[in-house]
This record gives sequence, C-alpha cells and structure tokens, in this order.
Amino acid sequence: MEWIERLNKTLSYIEEHLTEEIRYDELARIACCSTYHFQRMFAYMAGVPLSEYIRRRRMSLAALDLQSGEEKIIDIGMKYGYSSPTAFNRAFQSVHGTAPSAARKEGTPVKSYPPISFKITVKGAEEMNYRIEEKAAFRIVGVSWPLDQEMEHNFRAVPQMWQKAAMDGTLEKITPLMNGQPMGVLGVSACNDQEEWKYFIAVSSSSEIDSSLEEYVVPACTWAIFSGTGTGISIQELEQRVVTEWLPTSGYEFANGPDIEVYLNPDPSNMQYEVWLPIKK
Repeated sequence: MEWIERLNKTLSYIEEHLTEEIRYDELARIACCSTYHFQRMFAYMAGVPLSEYIRRRRMSLAALDLQSGEEKIIDIGMKYGYSSPTAFNRAFQSVHGTAPSAARKEGTPVKSYPPISFKITVKGAEEMNYRIEEKAAFRIVGVSWPLDQEMEHNFRAVPQMWQKAAMDGTLEKITPLMNGQPMGVLGVSACNDQEEWKYFIAVSSSSEIDSSLEEYVVPACTWAIFSGTGTGISIQELEQRVVTEWLPTSGYEFANGPDIEVYLNPDPSNMQYEVWLPIKK
C-alpha cells in the first residue's frame, strides 16, 4: 500500500510542476526506485509512457488556455516548456489533431486527458509461477548498448539489439562461454554509478574474454523470479503483469539492481524464459 501511495505522490508532483521542468530523477526519488524502474513501472501501470502522459496533461491545460483567449499562443507554448512555436505546434497537434490557432475558434474539438491515479485492483485468476531467491553477485560477459532516458525508445530499440546480436555472430560467440547460473542467454538492464543505464546481451560466465566482449558484475540481490513460455510478446506481457498485479500486493518493492530476462531455449516461436526482478522488503 505504501508503494501505491508513493506512486500517487509522483502524480501529484507532476501536476504541481506542469509549467516547470519535471525531473525524472525526482519522481524516482519520491517513488524510492531508480529512474529506469520508475519509467518502466509507470508505462506498464498507466498504459502510456511517462513522457507522453506529461505531454498529454500539458496539452490538455494548453487547450483550456487557448480557449480562454487571454494569452498569446507563443506565451502558452513557453508556459508549458516549448521554446519555439514550431515545437509547441507539433506537440499540440500530436495530442489534439489540430493546430493551436484552430483550437481558439469556437466549436473546434479538442481532447482532455485528466490526471490519473493508481490503485490496487483485483484482476482475473490467471496464475503466475514464481520463486524468491537470494543470490550472490555473479559475472556476465557479452555486449551492451546504452539505454535511452525515454523508456518508449528502449521498447523499440531492444528488439533491434537482439536482431543485431543474432546477425553479427555475437550470440554464437557468447553461448559457449556460458558456465554459471542462471543458465541461459541473458538480457540485462543495468546501471552504473553515474545512473547511466545499459542493456546487455550476455551469459553468466567465469571464462576469459577478448576485447570484443565486456563484463558486468550483477550485484548480490534478492530476486523474484517468474517463469513463462511463449514468444517475445508474451515475455513483455509477463513483465507487465508482474509490475501491475504482483508487485503492488506482494509486500516487496523494487531494489537497486538490474532487471534480467533469462532465455532458457533458443526457439523464438515457443521460448522458455524467466523474468528476474530485484526486490526488497
């Protein structure tokens, strides 16, 4: 319940700062998790990326300001953080489907996106198989790419990373190096000391590597480990269910650690996989 309350405090923070810069790291601080975990959780729970939610709320208020006719269009754009009329026009049209100038005319339809709030709801009875494990630190080796600050960009980019790793021989190279737990090809979203997030395609290994690969030590952590089967889409659905259904009522919260996807077999049409979520009481 405290976790849900903190999430709703982040929504209040957003509402109070819609005409100012909204710092993602401050939202994460209020929610007591990393910026990466907060954005990922928000997208799953709200059904819309954090940046898009903020844009919709700002443009909803901008439409009201335009309809009142008391401020210049350029001043309204500046009010909601757009330094150029072109940028404001583009953002407004993306939400309302019409230009700010047209929204001033009587009878022009615009959209309203009211503030959301989070609450615990009881959904279907579909089971989730999971276990809780404490695990010592372990080393992974593979390749990595930087993750974008905007989570929706990562949802598009990560599948491209896997495609590249398959085509350039990376998967073929790292698979024989696998000699530790968890046994499988890993997708690891990890953060360094500078809060810079990377996505690793890697294996757990103690083997020596050449300069074409890199290593990362996954810190000791308590993990909630969920198992599933299906396609790449189904693993995303499982991750969403973990965040929206299991986590809010589990008594656990996100811990300061990476997210891990463990792919236990290579068949893309009927994968066996695990989702590892770092947790704390």
